[in-house]
Parts: sequence; structure tokens; C-alpha cells
Amino acid sequence: MTVVSASLVKELRDQTGAGMMDCKRALEESGGDLDAARRILREKGMASAAKRAERGTPEGVVLAAIDGDVGALVAVGCETEPVSKNDEFRAFAERVLRAVEEGGPEALAGLETARQELVAKLGENIQVAGATRMQAGPGESLVAYVHPPANKIGVLVRAAGHASQARDLAMHIAFAKPRYLKRDEVPASEADAEREVLASTEDVLSKPENVRDRIVEGRLQKWFADSVLLEQPWFRDAGTTVQKELGGMEVLEFAVYALGS
Repeated sequence: MTVVSASLVKELRDQTGAGMMDCKRALEESGGDLDAARRILREKGMASAAKRAERGTPEGVVLAAIDGDVGALVAVGCETEPVSKNDEFRAFAERVLRAVEEGGPEALAGLETARQELVAKLGENIQVAGATRMQAGPGESLVAYVHPPANKIGVLVRAAGHASQARDLAMHIAFAKPRYLKRDEVPASEADAEREVLASTEDVLSKPENVRDRIVEGRLQKWFADSVLLEQPWFRDAGTTVQKELGGMEVLEFAVYALGS
């Protein structure tokens, strides 16, 4: 076995951030070749990342940025709260945000090796749970909101027209977590599946047959109101809807990410 000096182990550790014993073993395996040792560590990092890939990532951070007419929102998940506060984890999340801001979600492919290496180093599954980039056109605006202090829920909205309610709208979305903007965006298959579930509940089946359809349709309307942004009760006043509160503002698109939900 190759005898590896402490200084060479330290050099590899400084280059990769891997643990001292991992660096020592990689150098011994590579015969003291730094480049080969880095490859070994990278391969082990990939294997480690694959092994942990099925673990849940309920912790982490949601980050947002708006620069001129471009906005980005990302959610980077990890397994535990201590790692979510780790400086290296936070630095990686910032890299994810900047990459998406510059090149969209497709740019994340360039950070895959860094993600795998961080998984190996921190010993937890780390995943990009969501990434969105939006660009505002003439007469449009962007607004972002990340809910403090945990920063695990975030929203990005692109709107047109009079946008005085934009920040309140972003806060509403963080609170209500709609899945669709308008009712016609809801897939018919999803609405049909929900209708079947409602129709088969014991509560509905206990009612006379001639009123069951009416009960199901009434409950389906409530399901739409929960799922569709424009139909949701306004978070500051349940007596009105988002659509009514928007006034002259038109929502063009939105994204919401919530870690741990």
C-alpha cells in the first residue's frame, strides 16, 4: 500500500472538502495521484448520493431573487434543520438560485456534480425540490415573497396591469398554496377522480340517491375553490375572492414552493 504524507492528504482535503480519512483512502487507492484521488472521491460521492436519494428532504431553504425583468425562485431540500443552516449548504442553495436566474431550470444540470459532492460531504440527501425562472414583458411586473423566519415557503408571481396588490397576492399564495391559476387549467382527469372520491364517501352514500349528485357537485365546487387561485377566499377577508381583490391586476403565472408540506 502506498504511504501517503499528511501534507498530501491535507492538499486533497483543501481541494475537495472531503473528510481526512476519505482523502487518505483515496490517495492510497490511487497510489498518491491527486487527480486520480479526486476522481475516486467524486465517484464515491455519486454512489453516496444515489444511496441517499430516496430519503425525504423536508428541511432546507427557499430563495428568491428579482433582477430587473427577471425573477427566480428555488427550493433546495435537505433532511435536517442543522444542515439547512450549514454554510456550505446555504452557499450551494445560492449557487442554485443564481444558475436558475441566469439560465433557467435547465442550468441545474451543471450543478449536479457539486450536489453529489455535497451529499457525500454532509451525509444527507440534498435535492433541488423546485426551480422557476420568469421574465416580465412590457407592462408586466414581478414580485417575490419568502415567508420568514424559516424561509421554507416562497412565491414568485408575474402580473400585468395595476399591481398594487402584488405583494399581498404573493403572501396569499404562500398561505393558501393554490395549484392552478384558473379553473380551465385543472385537468379533467383530476376533477373526475375527485368527483369519484367524493361520490364514494360514506357520508354521500348514506344520503338518498336522488340528492347524491347535487351534494357531490357542491363539494366539488369547494374543491375547485381550494385548488384554483382566482376562486380562493382572499386570505385577509374570507368574504371575498382573490379574483375580486385583484381589481385591475391580471395574474399571468405564479410558482409556489413549500418544503416539508
